[in-house]
Parts: sequence; C-alpha cells; structure tokens
Amino acid sequence: MTSNYCSAAEYRQFDFWLGDWDTYRIKDEKAGTASVASNHVTSILGGCALHEVYTRNDGYTGESFTIYDASRHAWHQSWVSNQGELNVVEGTREGNRIVLTGSVTDAQGVQQQRVTWEPVKDGVHEVCVGSRDGGKTWTVLFDILFRRHAGA
Repeated sequence: MTSNYCSAAEYRQFDFWLGDWDTYRIKDEKAGTASVASNHVTSILGGCALHEVYTRNDGYTGESFTIYDASRHAWHQSWVSNQGELNVVEGTREGNRIVLTGSVTDAQGVQQQRVTWEPVKDGVHEVCVGSRDGGKTWTVLFDILFRRHAGA
C-alpha cells in the first residue's frame, strides 16, 4: 500500500530495483557464471523507502535504506555492513539511471564514491567507482549485475 505522502511519481523512480535478485560480478563486459550473492529489495513504509538486504556467499552482509527526499529533490541511501561500514550517498535520476555520490573515510583517508544503478535487459546493473584524488581519476570498486532470482 502506498502512502499518500509518497504518491508522487519521483518516489517510483527506483522501483526497477525491487525484487529478489541473484548477484553476478561483471567480468570482461559479461556477467560471471556463478552468483556471488543474493539481494532482496522491498518497498517499505507505505512506498516511502526501499530496504535492501544483501548477503554475499562469503559471509559479508549489508543493508541499505533508500528514500526520495522531496524537499531537496534528491535520493538518499544509507548502507551498513557486518564489517562496520557506513556509506551515505545522495543524488538524482539521470536519464534511466539513479546516480548517487558521497565519500567515506577509511585507513587510507577520504575516498569519493559514485554509485550508479541502471535497469538493463536482463536485470539491474550497479557500478561503484572511487577516487582518492579529488575526482581526477576513478577506479571501479565493484561492477555487478542483479538478475531476477529463479522462481521470484
């Protein structure tokens, strides 16, 4: 059920990510053959937010909450993991993609991050790139494809 507070079309921009997904690493422009994680993305709070539960095969897990902030016309995501990570990114829809940016501080210092989600023919493509030199150069941190879980 959608909340009256979150009935505007902007709140539906990220709905392409809803569902149960198998997660594949992108290698050489093609998704790997073995799923490395499961991902469950649901609409919560009357359609006002998305909740992601990501569980990798090696024991790494994380969850995110994503919301469209109508007052600022921006998407906001907070991610936490079982390794003590906190990533906060914000941004907007650009064409058919959602592009969120932020920065994290770790033992190596500050790293800018840019995460992009894009619906594609066989699922959702998510790429995260990072920069430690103020955005002069970027490195791919992860590049994954979500495919609908069989039977979902």
